Amino acid sequence: MKTNIILILFVFVLSASFGLPKGIQKRVDKELKNVFEVETFEMKAMQVDATIEEQLPLKIGENKLFRVSKGEKLLGYAFVDRAPSKTAEFDYLVIFDENLIIKRAKVLIYREEYGGEIGSKRWLKQFIGKSQTDTLEYQKNVSAISGATISVRSMTNAVNNVLKSIGILHENNVL
Repeated sequence: MKTNIILILFVFVLSASFGLPKGIQKRVDKELKNVFEVETFEMKAMQVDATIEEQLPLKIGENKLFRVSKGEKLLGYAFVDRAPSKTAEFDYLVIFDENLIIKRAKVLIYREEYGGEIGSKRWLKQFIGKSQTDTLEYQKNVSAISGATISVRSMTNAVNNVLKSIGILHENNVL
């Protein structure tokens, strides 16, 4: 019995330490194929030096920032993380081209009853084309959604922090 529990824990820890959860990975793969118009690609998790990571508004850690390539050709980067909603969190993805310009923002999993409208392509389109030099502001250059104020602000803050982090990583020649 004790051996079974240890084996189950070992398998859980082992599976948790390799990449994104399966459901998230499948959604990320689909978006990357669509954005970069490829069937196959390599997605490699990037590691950031601790001294640089201290400067970032978002902690990169493991399995958040990925280099996306096809063979030797860099296609871009993908950033996957969670942001708070009213009572839970949602998973989101931001895809950058090789010039660090947002190609797509996507809400991967939304866990609330209300506010899921932030996952609409129409609303998320406003992030496309933004780069590390842009600052996003709720109700100024980011549209409000009635009934989703907390999630809209959270996604706006998350994308702002991703852009700032990408800028710092670029300045430090990580990207």
